[in-house]
Amino acid sequence: MLTRSLILLGIPTRIIVDGDDIAEIASAAGDTDPNLKFRDGDILVIAESALATAEGRIIRLSDINPSEEAYWYANKYHMDPSLAEVVLSESDSIVGGIDGFLLCMKQGTLLPNAGADESNAPKGHVVLLPEDPDKSACSIRTHIFNTCQVQVSVIIADSRTHPMRYGCSAIAIGCSGMEAVCDERGRTDLFGRRLEVTRRAIADNVSSAAELLMGEADESVPMVIVRGLNVRTGDFVGIEQISPDECLFMGTIARNRLDTTRRTPP
Repeated sequence: MLTRSLILLGIPTRIIVDGDDIAEIASAAGDTDPNLKFRDGDILVIAESALATAEGRIIRLSDINPSEEAYWYANKYHMDPSLAEVVLSESDSIVGGIDGFLLCMKQGTLLPNAGADESNAPKGHVVLLPEDPDKSACSIRTHIFNTCQVQVSVIIADSRTHPMRYGCSAIAIGCSGMEAVCDERGRTDLFGRRLEVTRRAIADNVSSAAELLMGEADESVPMVIVRGLNVRTGDFVGIEQISPDECLFMGTIARNRLDTTRRTPP
């Protein structure tokens, strides 16, 4: 992968609301700013919260009737029982938690509160993750091709924290049109040693670069065009996952016999 220069272009928008057409908003950005006209090879990174909002994935917490299990988790981790109920309904399993957050497995990834987020949501609401980020990415990519007659790749990005580190960066949770993970196994390093396990998380790295412009507060830049990155493109869809027992973090937890399934309250 040879890249001599990389350009990141933020697409500012008004506040996204339920029913907005994210693909149309992205396509129309070039009408007011020529730099934002899509070119072949561009990568469009979209914040999952904006996409989820447009797709109606918003829940009013006052509408939730918490279960006994939700009250148990809420008491243990000092959180709103209604939020706990939403997290339980959205997660595949509960790994543990800290005050205010449950650590969950969802769609093959480890994340807090199953992605349910009160940030950038109306007061008293939470925004859930998009229901099918890969499908959304494919749909947006197709719309841009039909509207602008250019081939772009689309990434749906989400902010995540990392073990033992302050702050958050972004990862890709949906991808269409580019190779999300580049397999470097078989190549040699600077000293001729063969790489045995190395894969490059291209879509995740692109997401983190875009997050520098998107921000986490009131920036109102939910989309970023990444231009100049030479990646493998084509009919790629999705992001390769690994099983929990192959993961350094989850594998360690499993070997220490911590329960990664949902606990039944006493």
